[in-house]
Amino acid sequence: WLVLLLFSLLGFVQGLVWNTWGPIQNSARQAFDFSSLDIALLVFWGPIGFVPCFAFMWLMDKKGLRETVLLTSFLMVAGAGLRCIPVSNQETRKWLIHGGQLLNGLAGPTVTSASPLLSTTWFSPDERATATAIASLISYLGGACAFLVGPLVVPGPNSTSAVPLVFESSPEYIKDRIEAVLFAEFGIVALIFSAALAYFPSRPPFPPSVAAASQRLSYGRSFCRLLSNPRFLMIALAYAIPVGVFSGWSGVLDWILTPVHISQ
Repeated sequence: WLVLLLFSLLGFVQGLVWNTWGPIQNSARQAFDFSSLDIALLVFWGPIGFVPCFAFMWLMDKKGLRETVLLTSFLMVAGAGLRCIPVSNQETRKWLIHGGQLLNGLAGPTVTSASPLLSTTWFSPDERATATAIASLISYLGGACAFLVGPLVVPGPNSTSAVPLVFESSPEYIKDRIEAVLFAEFGIVALIFSAALAYFPSRPPFPPSVAAASQRLSYGRSFCRLLSNPRFLMIALAYAIPVGVFSGWSGVLDWILTPVHISQ
């Protein structure tokens, strides 16, 4: 359960960092001079991070959970750190933020796909469904909490606020509050990385079930068998299509609702 807790915290923060900018897009436009393309791209770096997903799956299969989780958490630390670098040039700072979001997106394949392997490796059959559900859903909870964290800490600009507050809506104050969120997220990610580095074994001393101890098929052979299985492809499509639509929509929800005068 401690291993599941560490992995779940990693997934939660990955979702939180991915959705940092969508809920405060009006404030980000004013503070960092972001355009509509910037806001959309900051959200899109998450799906782009899934392009090398098969490399992460291969790493899990060959090297185990520890190496994969440490690499994933390191990418998240590096990404969160890039977003915090205090550069005076606005254009440079913008691309550092984009780079940070991409690195966080590269952590997506592990936090969304490693849960079945984790539950099979660490949990007995009667606990496996619960462990898989927790590890699979926690990143979505992180993305949802971004809708609370961002708007509660970062005020909206005057043009989108119900009650205009001149000082608290100034670009300088908004930028300071956004940077406070970025530094806080970096601190949390660094803490989780340190905990995983100190304790995140690849497997328990004794396998909890027959499935955990059994020899698995090779990565290439497994991949070919899955792609030739119509039932698997139907399940994959049934999952991927609605999740893809919903994730893209939720990431720009504030942008969609701003024209109808709904505040952050």
